[in-house]
Amino acid sequence: MQDYFRQYGLLVIFVAIAIGMPIGMLSLSLLAQRFKVRPSRSSEVKRAAYESGMPPMSPKPTLFNIRYYQYALLFVVFDVETVFLYPWAVKYGVMTQQFGLVALGAMLVFLGVLTVPYLYAWRKRALEWQ
Repeated sequence: MQDYFRQYGLLVIFVAIAIGMPIGMLSLSLLAQRFKVRPSRSSEVKRAAYESGMPPMSPKPTLFNIRYYQYALLFVVFDVETVFLYPWAVKYGVMTQQFGLVALGAMLVFLGVLTVPYLYAWRKRALEWQ
């Protein structure tokens, strides 16, 4: 019973850290601004357009090309594939001794499921920039 409550105590500590860190960082940032450690004046560089090419402050919203979002979503899909595929490839030698062809079959199913959105995007010509 003692171990049961100790595990929840650790959970409470992690939750307190997870809530306390962002609040502490924001408080420290406000304190730095108040004591003039961090400048808060606007400059030409701060008002410059960032990656999207849209000015940060404009009188009315400008139209944004939907292809940027499509490319971002496709990137996320295939980035997730890479994130899961690389560790599997590194550990495959160890996994074959324990699981055999089951590990390879599971990865082939995973790659098959991720091939479907790629083929769909290719068929819809979402990968072509016109």
